[in-house]
Amino acid sequence: MNTVLGRRLLLGAPAILLTKPARADWPEKPLRLVVAFPPGSGTDVLARVLAPALSRELGQSIVVDNRPGGNGVVGTLNAAAAPPDGYTILIISSSAASINPHTVKNIPYNVARDFVMIGALAEAPYVLCVHPNGPQNLQSFLDFVRSKQGEATFSYGNASALIMTSVMAQMAGVRMTPIPYRGGAESLTDVAAGRIDCTFADFGPGSTQAQGGQVRIIGHSLPHTFPVAPDLPSVSTVVPGFDMSVWWGLAAPAGTPAAIVTRVNQALNAALASPEVVTKLRMVGDEPLRMSPAAMTRYVAQQHTAWGERVRIAGIEPQ
Repeated sequence: MNTVLGRRLLLGAPAILLTKPARADWPEKPLRLVVAFPPGSGTDVLARVLAPALSRELGQSIVVDNRPGGNGVVGTLNAAAAPPDGYTILIISSSAASINPHTVKNIPYNVARDFVMIGALAEAPYVLCVHPNGPQNLQSFLDFVRSKQGEATFSYGNASALIMTSVMAQMAGVRMTPIPYRGGAESLTDVAAGRIDCTFADFGPGSTQAQGGQVRIIGHSLPHTFPVAPDLPSVSTVVPGFDMSVWWGLAAPAGTPAAIVTRVNQALNAALASPEVVTKLRMVGDEPLRMSPAAMTRYVAQQHTAWGERVRIAGIEPQ
């Protein structure tokens, strides 16, 4: 059996019917917060910030359960196959929900079918990094790339960076040469060494390298001001319409009672309104987002469509 339903049956999971109301005493035991990435990852850091605040709001312990593998596939599938009783929550990510469906062949889950959205959690930009002696700003960077007539290089250590730079180049009407790396750290290191002209990096690693003088950050990928770095310009100021970010939210297995989804959403939004949580998230470069379940459902669908078009532009085939 390859379906999520089949996995639930194999696990002997006690399915809760959609018509069954949420128990008045829920939650009566600890909740499991599934993180589909390893300890220390950006998603894991979010989980460690969120869990104590969400626990206080719900009046119950929350256990962070790391299930890494397959760029989020393993953990996402694990959460999808869990009983829909309100005791398993997934930190769903743009990687798992927006990118994997277009880049992973025969992906074993369907976000729209296998999950119910609870709410949004946070978003963060990618940052465009160049060598300290390279272009000083976004416009001079584009001028430099045009002057190289396709020979300007960009490194990428993951699909997101490849997609993002390819889309930026296409929208700006310039050509660039992609250079693959095993990971984001390696791709950033060679920009610092002057062997590569630029890369899009996660905000945390990029800002750390910039603070140390190894690279210069000349822009970010959000279409609006980034509160964590309000003086850093958006790439959209020179490439109108450019808009890409990494995002996270909370989801539960399909069939989770609506009353529980509503309660967790209320607790989530209360936690995200906490000055303590806001401060901690911004310290790692993440900006809190708050949405209703319905709004989050629409957002995930929109992001799925948008990333599908970006993958097409980047010329990536499912593997």
